[in-house]
Amino acid sequence: SVYLAKKGHDVEIYERRSDPRLATQDLGRSINLALSDRGLRALAGVNLAEKIKTEYAIPMYRRVMHDKQGNLTYQPYGKENQAINSVSRSKLNQMLMDEAEENGVKIKFGQKCSTVNLKEPHVVFEDCQTGELERVGANLIFGADGAFSGVRTAMQKTDRFNYSQKFIDHGYKELTIQSGPNGEFLIEREALHIWPRGSHMLIALPNPDGSFTCTLFFPFEGNSSFSSLDTNEKARRFFEEEFSDVLPLMKDFDKEWEQNPASSMVIISCYPWTRNGKVALIGDSSHAIVPFYGQGMNSGFEDCTVLNELIEKHGDNWDLIFREYEQSRKPDTDAISELALRNFVEMRDLTGDPDFLLRKKIERKFSDKYPQKWVPLYSLVTFSDHVRYSEALDLGKKQDKIMEQIMSLPNIHEKWDTEEVEEAMLNLVESQ
Repeated sequence: SVYLAKKGHDVEIYERRSDPRLATQDLGRSINLALSDRGLRALAGVNLAEKIKTEYAIPMYRRVMHDKQGNLTYQPYGKENQAINSVSRSKLNQMLMDEAEENGVKIKFGQKCSTVNLKEPHVVFEDCQTGELERVGANLIFGADGAFSGVRTAMQKTDRFNYSQKFIDHGYKELTIQSGPNGEFLIEREALHIWPRGSHMLIALPNPDGSFTCTLFFPFEGNSSFSSLDTNEKARRFFEEEFSDVLPLMKDFDKEWEQNPASSMVIISCYPWTRNGKVALIGDSSHAIVPFYGQGMNSGFEDCTVLNELIEKHGDNWDLIFREYEQSRKPDTDAISELALRNFVEMRDLTGDPDFLLRKKIERKFSDKYPQKWVPLYSLVTFSDHVRYSEALDLGKKQDKIMEQIMSLPNIHEKWDTEEVEEAMLNLVESQ
């Protein structure tokens, strides 16, 4: 909306929820957002990146893995000074609303999307308090209404519209590590903490007030699942066994376990994303993904970057803009959806594995010496906003094949930093 308003368009936003800036506490999900280069690039386009980084974000330079005994291992996210940023969802939303209004965007809250006419186009909204209906016409409609989009629902009724959704077997529950007596952080501040346990994991992201927002990713059903931990006592016993070093830091554990819901995670795929040169889907409404690469918000913001570049390229030719937008973005959002699922396995199963950690160490050493020949997949996705997700996925698959051969070398744990291994990698890279 800010991009469009800055280009002189009259923009109105209709939002189902109430204005979060008027609430006395956070509304909706509290799960922190991981803001990285793709999202920052979109925000920089409207002069907001530095403000968010300095006022709202905490940089996270590395993963810190906690095993069952409380031992720690470390894995940098990128090169020196490269970090992903922990940002409060509610604070970011509120700041973006303020910025939109300052640029002339009108926001109407408490408005439920009732029906969508894709041809004219218009939308009928229902006031959530009064039930009153309002018909709103527009030259263009953008469905930025999330994974269960009302705009997409209207598209699903049209000919040759492909759509799929899949809920994964795991859900998530939010918990909190409170700050210390003087507001201090009780575990390392500038890091994303992971407690990998195979079929499940706990993560923690820092907040400016000294607390950490924790998320337990856990199966819904089974012997060890949300359904089996149906009392606070069972949940506490489970945490004492699995996450003994963090449980004492969760002062409100019983209350939060009982009150905070176990929420589901859905993957959305659809095509086309536009209709009649007048209606377009953007963000989760067209490509909702699981959160395990920290790219859900970043990929949605990148939609804005791409659309803005196409507007500058094609002016007001919205037929051409929308056609090029969906054709260019679809392969990339499919790629990040696949990568996000793969990263769930990495975070849950592999971050505590010695072979995996050694592989990452070998990759990092090789990349430091030959940056033009090797950029690790995570860096391609997170710190390389000029590389398309689809290109990163293809390069990552090639790297996987090379590293499988390197890790199969005899005595790799003893000779990983030798010239022999370096030469082997160079030969494999150059033979690709």
